[in-house]
Amino acid sequence: MDESLLRQREAFKQRAMTMPVVERSTVRKDTPRKESATTSKKLHRPSSSTSSKPISSLYSKPSVNKHKFGLLAQLVNHMKSRHQNGFTHALTMDEMLEECNMEATISTMHKHWLLNEALVNNPKIQVISEGAATQFSFKPKYNIKDKKALLKLLDRHDQRGLGGIRMEDIEEGLPRAKKCIKLLGDKILFVTRPDKKQIVFYNDKSCEFPVDEEFQQLWRSVTVDSIDDEKIEEYLNSHGITSMQDNAVKKPAVQKRKKTNRKRKFKTHNDHLDGVLEDYSEKSK
Repeated sequence: MDESLLRQREAFKQRAMTMPVVERSTVRKDTPRKESATTSKKLHRPSSSTSSKPISSLYSKPSVNKHKFGLLAQLVNHMKSRHQNGFTHALTMDEMLEECNMEATISTMHKHWLLNEALVNNPKIQVISEGAATQFSFKPKYNIKDKKALLKLLDRHDQRGLGGIRMEDIEEGLPRAKKCIKLLGDKILFVTRPDKKQIVFYNDKSCEFPVDEEFQQLWRSVTVDSIDDEKIEEYLNSHGITSMQDNAVKKPAVQKRKKTNRKRKFKTHNDHLDGVLEDYSEKSK
């Protein structure tokens, strides 16, 4: 090898050996730190899609509707409870909110919705317009004032063949219903349905008469297991007796699958050769 090249090689080695080690270590350690800092900025940088959205869009519509209907249910339940306690007089919107302690917390938008839409269209609220002020009262299925009115209502149902009235409807429309029912005593009867709901009937004592034991045995010997509900209802309607459809336990309707006779279609081949091919099966015999 040329001596000049060897001298250059030795000079390069000496310069490399004289280079400080600290500079090499700092260069190697600084580079990953810079890279980690840049990567952390990328990870924690907020996206433009979330930052650009307004605050109102973060609240979903179902939560707003749930809050609105919650206010409506609170007012209707309050009107129902005060009606059951004997306070049947009507109230204005402000009086209702004051009794429910909602006057300071409800917004004007929700108040407008309750006054002009929700309470007016609610089937359990009766609207009474007296002058400029609109008043509201509870509207039960049967508006019963006292025990005498309840007894007349049950007697009327019995004479018309409508049967009894559900205990839920009586408690809803009669103030202090349990006390009134207790005072009536044996003038009414109770029947418990399979779903554990009670039906109240008028106890018509004029129908209490002695029945011959032989006739009772004949009555118990007749079975109606083979007769379905539709045939029984047709028989009652033909004799002018209406059945208690509203108070009966409704069974879920079972849809029967219709049987369809589908013929399988087979693919036919060589349709373009119809009339050309001949059958030699008979000729071979």
